[in-house]
Amino acid sequence: MNHQLVRCRTCDLVFVDEPPPVEELAQAYHVASYDSNEEAEDAANSYAVSIRSVLEALPQRKVALEIGTGTGIFLEHLKAAGFEELIGVEPSSAAIAAAPPARQKWIREGIFEEGNFEPGSIDLICCFMTMEHVRDPHVITDAALRLLRPGGALVTVTHDYRSVVNRLLGRRSPIIDIEHMQIFSRKSIRELFERTGFEKISVKSFANSYSLRYWVRLSPIPALLKGITERIVAPSFIGNRRLRINVGNSIAVGFRPK
Repeated sequence: MNHQLVRCRTCDLVFVDEPPPVEELAQAYHVASYDSNEEAEDAANSYAVSIRSVLEALPQRKVALEIGTGTGIFLEHLKAAGFEELIGVEPSSAAIAAAPPARQKWIREGIFEEGNFEPGSIDLICCFMTMEHVRDPHVITDAALRLLRPGGALVTVTHDYRSVVNRLLGRRSPIIDIEHMQIFSRKSIRELFERTGFEKISVKSFANSYSLRYWVRLSPIPALLKGITERIVAPSFIGNRRLRINVGNSIAVGFRPK
């Protein structure tokens, strides 16, 4: 299932031309279930490895914000990296409930709203696999530019519909989803950062590291074959082996001008 999607011939963004109201989206994510602790931890580990160079380029590491933080597992990595204040914004009450008490104190329930933060008060803003779900991505990037301190960075991880794997899968790709209000390519995410006013922008392919068991669950193979494969892989030690694969995602970084 998916909304009607159109493509901009200028910036290359694929988007829903008549998205639902923001209140409807907020309610949908508020009541959404959560059952991906293991995969979230694997994803957080991949993100932490990928942003090391970004952290080294920051003038300071005082305040970090993650939009769409889930259980806040990635905030643990930022704490270990030396950030003094950690803030996560998450609309799903189930995800917050699944977080341990030590992380729940970092998480604010609800959708991201710029007015809840002081301008020029944040050093790093992260938004992983969330930009596709918002009604207007410019709201996020414009707010991020104003909220970041000079030299601060915005980091996103998004699907790339022009990647080889997604082009091969076509409409069978899991990125064609009722929850996605837009789907980026490398060109469109770069243009979003450029139009917003970020500098030193980089957009690169991004590889996730998940267990073989999870990769099998994600695969678009026929249901019968998938069921047989899962029954073979799941109970074996091979099922827990981590494989690092680029399945058509990209990581984008932009810095607020000093």
